[in-house]
Amino acid sequence: MMLEKFVDPLPVMETIQPISIHKGSMFYEVTMKEGHQQLHRDLPPTRIWGYNGQFPGPTFKVKRNQTVRVLWKNELPMKHFLPIDITVHGAGKNQPEVRTVVHLHGGATPDTSDGYPDAWFTKGFKETGPFFPGKVYTYPNQQQATTLWYHDHAIGITRLNIYAGLAGAYIIHDEEEEALSLPAHSYDVPLVIMDRSFHNGGSLYYPSEPQPPIPGVRSSTLSNFFGDTILVNGKVWPFLEVEPRRYRFRLINASNSRTYQLSLSNGTPFIQIGSDQGLLSAPVHVRKILLAPAERADVIMDFSSLDGEYITILNHAPAPFPNGSLPDPNTTGVLMQFRVLKQLQSEDTSKIPNSLQFVPKLKKRNASRTRNLLLNMTHDQFGREVHLLNNQLWDDPITEMPHLWSTEIWSFINVTEGSHPIHLHLVRFQILDRQTFDKEIYQKEGRVVPTGPRIKPEPNEQGWKDTVCANPWEMTRIIVSFGPYTGLYVWHCHILEHEDYEMMRPYVVIK
Repeated sequence: MMLEKFVDPLPVMETIQPISIHKGSMFYEVTMKEGHQQLHRDLPPTRIWGYNGQFPGPTFKVKRNQTVRVLWKNELPMKHFLPIDITVHGAGKNQPEVRTVVHLHGGATPDTSDGYPDAWFTKGFKETGPFFPGKVYTYPNQQQATTLWYHDHAIGITRLNIYAGLAGAYIIHDEEEEALSLPAHSYDVPLVIMDRSFHNGGSLYYPSEPQPPIPGVRSSTLSNFFGDTILVNGKVWPFLEVEPRRYRFRLINASNSRTYQLSLSNGTPFIQIGSDQGLLSAPVHVRKILLAPAERADVIMDFSSLDGEYITILNHAPAPFPNGSLPDPNTTGVLMQFRVLKQLQSEDTSKIPNSLQFVPKLKKRNASRTRNLLLNMTHDQFGREVHLLNNQLWDDPITEMPHLWSTEIWSFINVTEGSHPIHLHLVRFQILDRQTFDKEIYQKEGRVVPTGPRIKPEPNEQGWKDTVCANPWEMTRIIVSFGPYTGLYVWHCHILEHEDYEMMRPYVVIK
């Protein structure tokens, strides 16, 4: 089914308002509900699950150091409308079919509010997981201005719950950022990017073909899943009419498996000002932006000299990344269109400063230890691919136990054929470098022999990160300081199909 592009205006998610304010703490209630939403002019309304019944959910806009408390409520049906695979750990026959738990991705939060995969709860809190901490989550927001996002994290069904629609944007502002005179208010727009596929009747398609056949099981365990249609803010290939002035766009890759390499059809560069965990030290002009699942890019686009022009965001990334097939230029190679057709409402007083904020470099000499962590793959009893972290399963004993405020270097050694976006909960980190190693020697002898120099990250990857793209047959080194809390967290690949099937591990920050 070919849907026409650029026939629907880009929706902008509404900003959620607190129910009450007590001693400076904002209290919110958010209800996960089933709804029907028209995702394209020519599609009938599609069944979705959304926070407050919206896909994507409402946007949180909060201030730094302002405590936010959220009561997340599950009012979803008892049956999932996407295929549950009971052979996946955590999604077995003895578990309730519909379970949810919310993770604020990139949030420095106490472990009881982090959305641990086994902290799930069902409709009306009737059943709860073994790590359920309580109904209300606390977000201290003691971190720099940045673009975060919130999404489901229930063990074994994260890929299905997010695919159904459980994701939204969460933006932290602070005074330092506001003093920079960047484009603001209606000129500061989050863009939540997802790929989906549809049945002819307009319902969401997620594959459940048993391969090989497993009697009585709707096998929905895949190595990757790529939709054939791109949505931004819950609309298929939308357009946005803009004024001839500067805009700020916060790009969030909320897709299950798809990596994007974004460029503009008129050849102008993006002006990137931020990455996952806030502003870069200075703006970077980039013609292409690589966004693996869960990564964010904060960009300014200047339409001031483009009056009357139409500009399209294009995608060039192979799927799977980096060795898969190139996107179809008529479908997955296109995201959305800007039309510079609006009258200028008022003088554009925004600026693009030469410097944005001081980003102190974490020093290798301060690292108390280095961990070499394998990203590898095996096969299950049915012949399906199982991606692993350091050759371990989710339930194996915990092996990563950094001390509070210790600095460590984690080196991800990727011996698979695909990239893995690795995300650590709680912390922010910096990328040190990437280095290729000899594939043949590794496959014959299991030894890691470097074949090239250590390559520093690109300038737009040199800020604070929480997700890093670890490429095949490379060592990707990050340096991370563990804090500000102790407790039980997780690290995992953010390809949701991998995360749901064992490519996730707990870790503990100890006193």
